[in-house]
Amino acid sequence: MNQPDRLDLSNELARLRDAQSRDPLPSWATRARRLKALDATVREHRAEIADAINADFGCRPREETEMLEIFPSLSAIRHALRHGRRWMRPQRGLANLAFLPARIEMRPQPLGVIGIIVPWNYPLFLAVGPLVDALAAGNRVMVKMSEYTPRFAQLFAELVARHFQPDEVVVVNGDASVGEAFAGLPFDHLLFTGSTAVGHHVMRSASANLTPVTLELGGKSPAIVGPGARFEHAVERIVFGKLVNAGQTCIAPDYVLVPRAELARFASTARDVVARLYPDFANNKQYASIATDRHYQRLADLRDGAVAAGARSERLSDVSDRSAQRLLTPVLLTDVRDDMPVMQQEIFGPLLPVLPYDDLDGAIDYVAARPRPLALYLFEQDQGKVDRVLARTHAGGVTLNDTIYHIAQHDLPFGGVGPSGMGGYHGEAGFRTFSHMKPVFHQARLNGAGLLNPPYGKRFRQMLEILLRRG
Repeated sequence: MNQPDRLDLSNELARLRDAQSRDPLPSWATRARRLKALDATVREHRAEIADAINADFGCRPREETEMLEIFPSLSAIRHALRHGRRWMRPQRGLANLAFLPARIEMRPQPLGVIGIIVPWNYPLFLAVGPLVDALAAGNRVMVKMSEYTPRFAQLFAELVARHFQPDEVVVVNGDASVGEAFAGLPFDHLLFTGSTAVGHHVMRSASANLTPVTLELGGKSPAIVGPGARFEHAVERIVFGKLVNAGQTCIAPDYVLVPRAELARFASTARDVVARLYPDFANNKQYASIATDRHYQRLADLRDGAVAAGARSERLSDVSDRSAQRLLTPVLLTDVRDDMPVMQQEIFGPLLPVLPYDDLDGAIDYVAARPRPLALYLFEQDQGKVDRVLARTHAGGVTLNDTIYHIAQHDLPFGGVGPSGMGGYHGEAGFRTFSHMKPVFHQARLNGAGLLNPPYGKRFRQMLEILLRRG
């Protein structure tokens, strides 16, 4: 199949923009129809979707695809259908005191045509999630799928073409050169999910057109086991968050800070948790493969390089790696140093550095001194300590006494901060991301504006003094 070139992409964008100009403010009925078409795209093809993603990964458990991709996709659609009509309503109020009886309002208006660039690690949810918000806001959308999940990307393009009008949603497939051309299109808004390194290129391309961007990046998301944590529970939830999808999750715990006295206990408990969650590890089909040979080799190099530089590696299963199946045994790394690549790069796999701390303030200082992550996890029962951590650290989002679940909350925006991204979406926050909240001032028929007209005489100065005193 020939890849689309820049002219093809520009023509697609022009076609969508022309269609949007003919219906610039779609009714709720139109938006609901499109959301229902997206629901049918996912709901009616669950098995095909799971099979395609499994084939792309080599092994992606159907249970994980349904729990982490299909369920949140359908839940997001259902939430938008339930609340979208309310989100569309203008927000009305009274003007400032000096301008009464004038009125003000904010009218949500679709931005136009939205571009979405999808990563490979959750190729369904990270396409559907922003697509839900863009459609609820009344936009048309172009979606660039990842070349690293070619089977699912092709399937998704076919399903979207089957369920949508051709001038509503367009799915684009192709390699990195297509992605580069896509990022350079003059969209009305561009959302990219992926690595910080690629995010720099996307933002640079978008800036040529002054295209506003939402960047969902990553970084090294810490987990802190507080001195008052329910310890076994904390270890279980950290291991779960790290090993689901074999750690190929942008908000997976990247490293753990543990009280120094609990370091050995953390390792033994983590090993017990892996045995419980993934029994008969050698033959367990519910532990995902690493998605590509390149990513598998990168992870192996991070682990082996750390060990060569003095770190200690402790396997959480007795099963050896199986490179042919890209199965990487989960590993704890201790005695790591900040200058090791494993502590400088986002890991994105089943390697978990564990760092000791002597007091909670030391753990807080360690996190605060590093680039702001996409997620932070704290396990602690003392509210004073919780408040201390929240006040002194920055992160795109936080889950307390668990991992990853803040991403599934429709009423919480999802996004990064600083090097982990900018902007956010999900639910009403996503509706606003893909809308222009147009401010409107309604002047009253009877008003005092004329009192401030020139020529500026005594009456003008008296009125101005009144305004200045009121602030």
